[in-house]
Amino acid sequence: MPGFSQITPAQAFRLIGTPDAPTVFDVRVEDDVAALPQVIPTSRRLAHTALETLTGPPGRAIVVCTKGRKLSEGVAAWLRSAGWQAEVLQGGTLTWVAAGLPMTPIGVRPAPGTPWVTRHRPKIDRIACPWLIRRFIDPTARFLYVAPAEVADVADRFGAIPFDIEGVPFSHREDRCTFDTLLDDFQLHSPALDRMATVIRAADTDRHDLAPQAAGLLALSVGLSRMYHDDLQQLDAGIALYDALYRWARDGHEEGHDWPAGRKE
Repeated sequence: MPGFSQITPAQAFRLIGTPDAPTVFDVRVEDDVAALPQVIPTSRRLAHTALETLTGPPGRAIVVCTKGRKLSEGVAAWLRSAGWQAEVLQGGTLTWVAAGLPMTPIGVRPAPGTPWVTRHRPKIDRIACPWLIRRFIDPTARFLYVAPAEVADVADRFGAIPFDIEGVPFSHREDRCTFDTLLDDFQLHSPALDRMATVIRAADTDRHDLAPQAAGLLALSVGLSRMYHDDLQQLDAGIALYDALYRWARDGHEEGHDWPAGRKE
């Protein structure tokens, strides 16, 4: 059982990836980060000596150190005094790793707020990938949709990360789509995200035999693309679609539906 103002790794991971996910503050000292150069998805590095630099309104937070003791307890108490609803990750990163939960290598993480750029008029992968980035990599990421011929130059001039175009690291690899690539490179694999990836791959590459849900995802994606002329408005609507798909993949993938119940053919 978690103690007062503590949260278990399993409980914390169920919150990450949802629209109301808390801010995760990684307050480990540099020696501990060097020993484990990985972070919990969406984590924001914050030195315990830099708490006064926090800006913006307080919200819900999970504070993480190596063992879930003095550093995280102290930072969580400080945050609560500043109006945050702050909890300590029980057992810290050691317990998180022992539970087999995803951690992202620090070396591949972009700086917070880094823009990403891709082709305009998205359908499936170019909505699914921003959802994954916002929910599991960088909640502050910005997305730029531009003409296909301009993606490379926009990436160069604006310091953006290009994705889902040929010849860049974050794109299709063999028969897998860009969503799969992000899961691989950011080490985000989990049963729910892998289940989502299969549906997205099936819809994005027109292989509906991989997942029966692919036809529905394609239909909804095409419908959204017809509803919105503004790509960012479509992205906002699509984020809600993938939030629902994630909850299906995490909690509801075994559920069916029939009406009237128990009818005979």
